[in-house]
Amino acid sequence: MDRLLYTSFLSAIALMLVMLACLEAGRRVGRRRATREHDGAAKGIGAIDGAVFGLLGLLVAFTFSGATSRFDTRRHLIVQETNAIGTAYLRLDLLQAPDRAALRDAFKQYLDARLAAYRAMPDIRAARAALDRATDQQNAIWQRGVAACQRDPSPAPCTLLLPALNEMFDITTTRTMALVSHPPMVVYAMLFALAATSSLLAGYAMAESRTRRLTHMISFAATLSITVYVILDIEFPRLGLIRVDDFDAALIQLRATMDKSL
Repeated sequence: MDRLLYTSFLSAIALMLVMLACLEAGRRVGRRRATREHDGAAKGIGAIDGAVFGLLGLLVAFTFSGATSRFDTRRHLIVQETNAIGTAYLRLDLLQAPDRAALRDAFKQYLDARLAAYRAMPDIRAARAALDRATDQQNAIWQRGVAACQRDPSPAPCTLLLPALNEMFDITTTRTMALVSHPPMVVYAMLFALAATSSLLAGYAMAESRTRRLTHMISFAATLSITVYVILDIEFPRLGLIRVDDFDAALIQLRATMDKSL
């Protein structure tokens, strides 16, 4: 298994440990300050706490909303690619029999390579090799399609088949860019930094209690860590537990349909 599988989990565990450490550090600082300052010394810091926690909540909402939006886009693109390949495959019927048979075989090899690329995840090296095979098949399909249209006396194949092939090839670029489209790393760094800062302030606010509130400390750290884990898992739907593999069933079904076609 590729180590990227564990990135989200390890990040969440690290965040939880950092938050617990910051909660305890903030509490100890607060306890020391409480013994030296009078009762009104803490007035006004609630506004600062509120601003920091508000910014943390806004950033969590922003990253979660963006991750789910990109997740839905990736699922939608799978359906679009299925429709594009299916349409182009059906338009092969416009060609003469010898050209039609050769292109159908090329389509099957192309779709097999596309499916192999996504099945290989999270093995990036194997996935890239499969994508390279798919690109080679793209070139072969295009060259055969153009040659077949030039041999056909009717203009119908050129006007209908070639635009469908273009759309089928274009959607692969769109899917590839969607797969690697993520927020800048500085956004996640800021999220982790705000979580640690909020924990420090929360621990400082808990210093008024003489006993250590372990239940609240663990609950706060665990809740936010799990949220960050879900965000990262949704952001990388081919590497974690939350995946778009179920939508690949549309491509698998299309491939089975190709085997049944004459």
